[in-house]
Amino acid sequence: MKLDEIGNWTEVKLEIIREYATAYSKILSAQMRPKLHHFYIDAFSGSGLHISKISGKFVAGSTSNALDITPPFQGFFFIDIDKDKAQMLRKATEGRENVHIYEADCNTALLTEVFPKVQYEDYCRALCLLDPYGLHLDWEVIAKAGSMRSIEIFLNFPVMDMNRNVLWKNPENVPADQISRMNTLWGDESWRDVAYDTRESLFGYPVKADNDTIALAFQKRLKEVAGFQHVPIPIPMRNSKEATIYYLFFASPKPVAADIVSQIFDKYRKPGDQ
Repeated sequence: MKLDEIGNWTEVKLEIIREYATAYSKILSAQMRPKLHHFYIDAFSGSGLHISKISGKFVAGSTSNALDITPPFQGFFFIDIDKDKAQMLRKATEGRENVHIYEADCNTALLTEVFPKVQYEDYCRALCLLDPYGLHLDWEVIAKAGSMRSIEIFLNFPVMDMNRNVLWKNPENVPADQISRMNTLWGDESWRDVAYDTRESLFGYPVKADNDTIALAFQKRLKEVAGFQHVPIPIPMRNSKEATIYYLFFASPKPVAADIVSQIFDKYRKPGDQ
């Protein structure tokens, strides 16, 4: 199978997640009263291996990094709709009974198969990576995670896909199917009030908001609508031309978790980032 080639921004993201996942597993493994069962969830898991565009070398994916963390997670849930990637993961994890792989749409698998296994009342906790390739995630998944109190998330907020396909200068020309994709991720159409100012530009169109404004509005939504109590300012992930491809969000019910991630984010923020 041809492996995905990844840019430097993806390598940075993988390192951020690896750093926090290591701290997360260490903290939860040490808790004894009560003893907690902690899991790792990857909703767009891929094959577990990539190729760096910069060096041409193999780069371990998020699933491979998670499997190598010490002390270990007690279970893993990996989801990918691509059968070849799912099969490669099965081969790589053969013999590991605590690894569960789903070849499915993550929006369905998370709600019906995975999240029910990590209930707060059962002393279960989970770190969940929601890293779609674009506007492929359902707000219902985010909201469910926020309401459960047992799940922390890293979330790829795909602002480049939004700008290319939805957040046009003339919103009247946006195709209906692209609007539907945006509504699905955002949860409703309130993104319109964030993305566009009612003032008209010189060309007669509404004034479009910048990326940071849209991202910070989503941060507020994660807190006030999804119910995550602690959501640090996201970190913009940029390509070699300094264009923002997406924002990496973290959301948690725990203040200490947000503090740890904020410190990690600050290590990788570039000058001028919020």
